[in-house]
Amino acid sequence: MEDQVHDHLRNLNIYKSMGPDEMHPRVLKELADIIGKPLSIILENSWQSGKVPGDWKKGNIVPIFKKGRKEDPGNYQPVSLSSVPGKVIEQMVPEPMQRPMEDREVIRDSQHGLTKGKSCLTNLVAFYDGVITSVYKARAMEVIYPNFCKTFDTITHNILPSKIERYGFDGWTVWRMRDWLDSQIQRVVINGLVSSWRLMTSGIPQGSILGRVWFNIFSNDIESEIACTLRNLADDSKLSSVVNKHEGQNGIQRDQA
Repeated sequence: MEDQVHDHLRNLNIYKSMGPDEMHPRVLKELADIIGKPLSIILENSWQSGKVPGDWKKGNIVPIFKKGRKEDPGNYQPVSLSSVPGKVIEQMVPEPMQRPMEDREVIRDSQHGLTKGKSCLTNLVAFYDGVITSVYKARAMEVIYPNFCKTFDTITHNILPSKIERYGFDGWTVWRMRDWLDSQIQRVVINGLVSSWRLMTSGIPQGSILGRVWFNIFSNDIESEIACTLRNLADDSKLSSVVNKHEGQNGIQRDQA
């Protein structure tokens, strides 16, 4: 475990921003040989106790401009800057989780985002394969692009643990995940000005490593009640269906609702 921590520290991107604990990745990288052992001890204690250090639950929310008028707050993407040592540990947590998820086929094939071995390209290839097959058979296809607004921000903290239990993860994983979500606090930082801390009652921090795993599990059952074909890239979705019959049009509208 200590060797893994050392490797992650040595591979840190020194140009990334630091979190509320003000531990800069450049310093952590240069001192990897010194702080690797104590950080691995913290990780071991965290795994055994199921408790996450409080500093790793804090996040500085920085607004990143997207497009449009800069005076409009809606044109900014909030990004959570959390503890760099916490992110180092987070990179190690999903690895042992990924194997049982793959063995049990927890994540559906329709999800291409935030998933190992899949990407925007595999999403497009799978989608166009269905479209081309339909065209060759002279069948019309209708496609709807559902808009899931603020998906990462609306994930309910009390529902997510129950979903993880349902997929057969061990009690320790569920317990540690509950502790990770509990007492998550954030503050907004703009041009050196800092707001007061606020408790997160829903949502997962965007930019966190574990957040990607939890999001896929939370949204995994979205297609359990639909008959059409769904392709997801994280929270961007495409719903498609052959509509050569009137029933097909009604079906895709029903699934969208």
